[in-house]
Order: sequence, then structure tokens, then C-alpha cells
Amino acid sequence: MRNANSSETIQFDEILSIIRTCRDGAIAWVNVAHLLSCWEIGGYLSGKIQREGWGQATIDRLVDYIHAHVPDGRGYGRRNLYNMVAVYEAFTAPDFAELVAKYCGRIVQPAVAQLEGGGFVQPAAAQIPAGGFVQSVTGHVAPMPPVFALTTFTNLVEILNRTRTAQERLFYIVYAYRERLNKRDLRKRLVNDAYSTVLGGNKRNYSKALKSAYPGAPAIIPDTALVDFLHLPERHSEKKLRKGIVANMREFILSIGKDFLFVGEEFPVKVGASEFRIDLLFFHRALQCLVAFELKARDFRPADLGQLEFYLEALDRDVKRSNENPSIGVLLCKSADHSTVEYALSRTMSPALVAEYKRVMIPREVLQETFDRYLEGVTEPVTPVPHQTLPLSPPPRGRPSLAAAARGDARPPKKGSRP
Repeated sequence: MRNANSSETIQFDEILSIIRTCRDGAIAWVNVAHLLSCWEIGGYLSGKIQREGWGQATIDRLVDYIHAHVPDGRGYGRRNLYNMVAVYEAFTAPDFAELVAKYCGRIVQPAVAQLEGGGFVQPAAAQIPAGGFVQSVTGHVAPMPPVFALTTFTNLVEILNRTRTAQERLFYIVYAYRERLNKRDLRKRLVNDAYSTVLGGNKRNYSKALKSAYPGAPAIIPDTALVDFLHLPERHSEKKLRKGIVANMREFILSIGKDFLFVGEEFPVKVGASEFRIDLLFFHRALQCLVAFELKARDFRPADLGQLEFYLEALDRDVKRSNENPSIGVLLCKSADHSTVEYALSRTMSPALVAEYKRVMIPREVLQETFDRYLEGVTEPVTPVPHQTLPLSPPPRGRPSLAAAARGDARPPKKGSRP
């Protein structure tokens, strides 16, 4: 390979930036086109099932017809067609539509690749066009929610199959986008109930200094870490906990957030003639700061904060770079009495929080306020989708849709009742 000089490297990097931005934009547009295709097909089939009584035999003939006329088309088998219907019916439900209308202007669109200072502004990845989505071909399909541009159809199916409420579904759409989750990772977070873990954080577990310096921290750094993948016995040492986390770092980062970058285990900091070691050190991309994890395989003790604050001071003085924000400390304990934590954190001047690594069941009523906060930080609204056609009418009473029956959600009509 012929080496470029320093001047050429800067200019060549600009060319690479153009290639990558346009490539990412093209991929995003292909995804939006696929979503629209699935949405249109699902809406069309939903109407036929409800109004004309299309059954499985008709759907099977449709599958054969598609394969005969579009031999290279993939993803149009019977199961996937029913998935399209299920997604359409679930996400046109009034409760989800009301939620999207409420939060639509606060949900971030995919990242805008913007070059400032005399540069140029690229289109947002999966940015909704100024004229809105081009739909509907049939004239009987409700508009696709603009928030769908944040995800993929396979993720939508996964979310639909493992959630019950509209609020959970909207949360996981945004969460999967922010954490860049593929289908496999999303499924794991759904099984582990990331909805309760992320939104159920106790604000008393975060110091005033942390909430002041990083207002979004409670929605970014959870105060509960799921470490079920470690298979720890009831009695275990801090060393076993630390070694288990390091050996399963991918799973741990998936539990606490993908913006964490692992720096080191037992990271050394030297103060005077003594050397101290921080259990785990990370760098957080979104917050642009070091995050020190101190592990305690026991209940939280107020004296633990003094040790953590000492480490944060050493990091800020000797390790942190000038362009980085103040370091954050996380005490990851086996359990913590919330009143004790509140007292201990009330006067600390360091950005710190106390987290637990055992599973904590969160009451549903606690989640609404955190849900609002999770969707904060949005700078530009999502463009509503214009639609010129009539919305699809709801299914007749007493007759569940075929998609609902396929999911096992529908009950058979009572004996003697009208169809």
C-alpha cells in the first residue's frame, strides 16, 4: 500500500467520511422501505381477514403466488405474513397511537451526520422525508408510525411477542435504537425485563453532584445490573464477582449499557508512595467520562463511599484528560438499604451512585416518571406522516383477527354466539 502524506490523509479521510455517511444512509433507507412494505402488506391482509374472511388456505395460496412471481423474494412465508398482520394491528391500536402522539415530538430521529464549520450537512440516517412516507398503495392502510424509522421489522416482531403494554413497546423501540441492539441482544434484554431495570431506578441512589453534572445519568446508568449469566452462588467473593464480569464482559456491558467501553481490571492509581487498584474502569462514550466500578459482595456500607471518592479524586487529577468530563463512581453492591444510601449520598460532593447486582422487581407505578425522563433529551421532532386515505375500521365485535388467533391471544366465541 502506498503511504499518503499528512496533508493527503486529512483530505482522504473526508472522502472516507462521504462514503461511510452515504452508505449508512442508503442502508437506513432500505430498512425504511422494507418496514413500509411489511406495514402495507400487514394492513392489507388485516383488512381482508376482517372484512372478507380470508383464512389460512387463502394465505397459503398467497404464499405460493408470491414465490411463483417473485422467486428471489425472501421473508414472505405464512409465518412472516401473519407477523406483518400482527405488527400492523398492534401498532394501530388506540393506546399506542395516543402514546406516539404524546411523545412523537420528543423521540430522537436517527443520528444526523453533520459536519460543522464550513462543512456540509448530511441527511439523517433513516430521516423521514420532508414530504412524509410515500404510502398507501391500497388506500385502506393506516399511516406507519414515524418512530418505526428507529428500528427494524425483526425487532418489532420480537418486541410485540414479548411485551403487553403500549408503553413497554415504545420504550423498547427507543431502547433498542439507543443501545444499537440486534435481534439476539434485544431478546435477551426483553427476557431480563430491561423496561423495569432501566426505568425503575431509585433517584435516591444517585448523588446530587451526579444529577447536577449529568442530568440524564439516571436514564443512562441503571442502578441495577443483571448478572444472572455469572451463575454466582449465594455466598461468593468480590474476586469471583470481578473475574466473572471480566470473563463475560459483553454480557455485562449489555446489562449496563452499550456506551460503556472497558478500560481495565484492577486499574492502578498511584498516590504518593502507595498504589491503589480500582476494581473495574470504563469510559462512557455518551457522557465522555471515566466510570469507576467498585465491587462489594455484601450489603452497602456508608464507609464504602469514602473509598470510591478517593478513587475519583485520583482519576480526575492523574488519569482524566483535559477534554473529558469529571469521573463517575459506581458502587456495585449485593444489596443496599435505600434509606442508608440516601443518607450516605446526601452530602457527598462526588458524582456517584450505588447500584445493586441482584435482581430487583420494580412496581409498575414507579416506572411512568422515569419513562418520561428516558424520552427526554430530544432536540428535534419527528415529522408526522401525512396520509390521505381513510383509516382501517376496527374488527367486528366477537370476531378476533386471524393474526390474533395465530398468536394465541384470541378466545373462541361462546357456544351459540354470533360469529
